[in-house]
Amino acid sequence: MGLFLISNLPFIFKKSEQINSKKKTANWLLGVIGFLAGFLSGLTGVVGLLFNKFYLRHGLSKEEIVATRAANEIILHLIKIILYTLFGLISIKVVSIGIVVAIAAVLSSLSMKWILPKLSEFIFKKIGYYAMVLSGFVILGKTTSTLASEKGGNFTATSISKGLEAKLKWQNAHFAMEFTYDEGFEFEQIIPIKDLTDDQQLFVKSKNNNADQIIIEAVYAINKKSYEAYYFKSNKLIDKIDFY
Repeated sequence: MGLFLISNLPFIFKKSEQINSKKKTANWLLGVIGFLAGFLSGLTGVVGLLFNKFYLRHGLSKEEIVATRAANEIILHLIKIILYTLFGLISIKVVSIGIVVAIAAVLSSLSMKWILPKLSEFIFKKIGYYAMVLSGFVILGKTTSTLASEKGGNFTATSISKGLEAKLKWQNAHFAMEFTYDEGFEFEQIIPIKDLTDDQQLFVKSKNNNADQIIIEAVYAINKKSYEAYYFKSNKLIDKIDFY
């Protein structure tokens, strides 16, 4: 949803004659849009901004867009209230929050009675596109942050000798991208020691008998693949070797 909203970014930079296109959306497509709006709204809540693009490009005036959106929202939300009540999802807390939000929405709508006539069609549509793009970035940022938190994701970037290293942790997987001025780009991934050949496993284990933990990284570079073994004792790095 966030990516779809951000896809409206090019419209922010279009000129008046381009953004005020009178090319109308086919009636059958409007029906599909209405169905999707109702379906997604039932799952995620308000999705009006998601379909703003189609209203703005249908050739309606700003007053007609506001009226159409209002009529659509009234019918849609009445149906949702009935369904949510039947599902037992409506509580006193939900009703109280809904009343506060509704009062704020009514006051906002009343203020538009004086503001809307002062806006040109071009400025009105520009505001609509800006709202969609901004909402897209907010949704995408919040979703990415939540997903990363749930999946144990973490991203860090640090400067190293003669270059830069970026590390990504996702669930139980660890990845690293390293760039150095003399060796170029290298991609690193932690792998289980059992992925090594028998000879490689014997070689790694023979190099240090004091470690209580060994971490293996596969290192990928242009036309080259190597490995790095890190030896830890009491959670402290005590040795590191490179091998092929």
